[in-house]
Amino acid sequence: MTSALRPVRNKYVRFTSNVLRSGGILNDAFCFLMSYLLTVFVYRMWLGYYYDVRLHATVVIVTAINFFLIRISRDAYSAFRGQGDDLGSGTFLDFLVAITLTGFTLIQFNETADLSQRFILIFIAICFAMLIFTRLMFRRFVWISMRHGIIGQRVAIYGADREITSRLLELLEIERLPHINIIGFADDRKTRVETGMIGRFPYLGGFEEMLELARRGMLDQIIVALPMVQQERLNKIIEELSAGAIDICIMPREFLVLRDRYRVNYIGSLPVLSVWQQPVRDLDGILKEVQDRLLALIGLIILAPLLLLTALAIRLESKGPILFKQKRFGFNNLEIEVLKFRSMYVDRQDVTGGERTRKGDPRITRVGRIIRRTSIDELPQLINVLRGEMSIVGPRPHALGMRVGDAYYHDAVRGYAARHRVKPGITGLAQVRGLRGEIDTIERAKQRVEYDKYYIENWSPLLDLRIILETVFKLVWDRHAY
Repeated sequence: MTSALRPVRNKYVRFTSNVLRSGGILNDAFCFLMSYLLTVFVYRMWLGYYYDVRLHATVVIVTAINFFLIRISRDAYSAFRGQGDDLGSGTFLDFLVAITLTGFTLIQFNETADLSQRFILIFIAICFAMLIFTRLMFRRFVWISMRHGIIGQRVAIYGADREITSRLLELLEIERLPHINIIGFADDRKTRVETGMIGRFPYLGGFEEMLELARRGMLDQIIVALPMVQQERLNKIIEELSAGAIDICIMPREFLVLRDRYRVNYIGSLPVLSVWQQPVRDLDGILKEVQDRLLALIGLIILAPLLLLTALAIRLESKGPILFKQKRFGFNNLEIEVLKFRSMYVDRQDVTGGERTRKGDPRITRVGRIIRRTSIDELPQLINVLRGEMSIVGPRPHALGMRVGDAYYHDAVRGYAARHRVKPGITGLAQVRGLRGEIDTIERAKQRVEYDKYYIENWSPLLDLRIILETVFKLVWDRHAY
């Protein structure tokens, strides 16, 4: 056989995103192993009491087995994406259930007498912390691996036109999936090919060009985004694209036209598309409610000196009440009265919210500029949280008369009302993604709503924690608040 006919090794082959599922399982196994070793170290160094090594090691192993059985039975690892909130809001609940099952097992076999309660409590605390820490580290590992070409899913979009493709690219950008690398977009219809860039994404050509990329090992997946395509044409496209060793996905019309998120559920054995679902329900709702009230109470106690100093500064600088009260949209689009420290002169305030605050706004007092810049003016909303009207994290509540451009916010942005399916928050995902402060264009308003809806559909306690930590960091560096 001549060298020209000899198969050439594909140097571009690498791990795709499917490996993340196995990575998630290994991540949890590492978490339990390290938690046990750290517990042994802490117990021996700090307490030094005798304990039955075999018994306690068995308890940890049984807990880990219960945890994995619960996770795998719910197919929880299939959606592993390496984002930090990776395995969903049920991870910690599964951990608690695993501990409970292990406890019942010990009681059943009468093995509790020789069990060290201190050892178990230390293990639970360390393992709980490790479940958070290892997921954050795994997310970082995935990002680094993707940058170095070790792991990643190279994706091309085969779209109907630039508008549809732009919509899909925007939604993928919001997802912030570290393993997804969009290499460009394509359209094979010769009469409507539009060359050039969409943002930073290049035009690739038609499916013949994409097949060539696949044959050269430079493409892993194609997303077909043709919401109005006829079945005959779609069959032909799939048949043509199936010639390449690539994954082929079809983006449903409902995703691109009706809304940006839905889930496939089942009524019996019948698959249905759930267009809207009640978010943060049942136990998740109770967990978030407890988390909000507890954090708000702790925050008010710790920040009491700062709150008193701020109130004194406002009182000394200008006449009027210390707090500013404003009607805003709350849960289920009901009106709530949101509390803030007053940052404007009383005779220049706009309780309707119709007039946007701009940089160098003369209505703002000197103290007001400081507390707005540092978001201290928002701290009285901790009282709103204790009242049950708001959450610590959620979509920011907007004033009833708030406008963007020449239209009211709820008229200017399609799907705006969907952000009120949860309680509004003191901070939110949009704020830590650079959309804090003045929203002076329709485009920025749409982006903020997209982030709000993404938060609602992907809520987890860990996501809330990440947003709170990012909020603290953004307060130092953000330049969009004034």
